[in-house]
Amino acid sequence: QVQLVESGGGSVQAGGSLRLSCETYGYTYSIYCMGWFRQVPGKEREGVAAIDSDGSTNYADSVKGRFTVSQDDAKNRLYLQMNSLKPEDTAMYYCAANYRRVCIASQTGGMDFLGKGTLVTVSS
Repeated sequence: QVQLVESGGGSVQAGGSLRLSCETYGYTYSIYCMGWFRQVPGKEREGVAAIDSDGSTNYADSVKGRFTVSQDDAKNRLYLQMNSLKPEDTAMYYCAANYRRVCIASQTGGMDFLGKGTLVTVSS
C-alpha cells in the first residue's frame, strides 16, 4: 500500500504561481507512475500531469507550458509547479500513483492510489 499526502495549496491571483507537493509513504518501491489530477465539485476528474519512473512526463492540453511535474531524486516526493494560473485552474488537486505500467495524464484520476487533495483557488 501507498499513502499520499498533498500540501502547498492556497489562494492566488490570476497570473500567479503555486507549487504543490506530495509526500509518499509505504511500499513506494514498486511505483511506476505518479501524477496529479484535479476536480471541481459537480464535475468529473481532470487529469493534469504524469511522470513515470524514467522521468518521462505528459500533460493535459489545458496546462501545457504552464505546469511542470517533477520528483525529487529519491522519488519520495512529487511536485507540481503551476505558473500563469487562471481562474479556471481553481479546483481540488490530488496526487496519484500507479503500480501498473500505465502513465497517462488523462488517466491519473483512476490510478491505484489517491491522496486526499489540496485546494487551489485562483481569483481574477
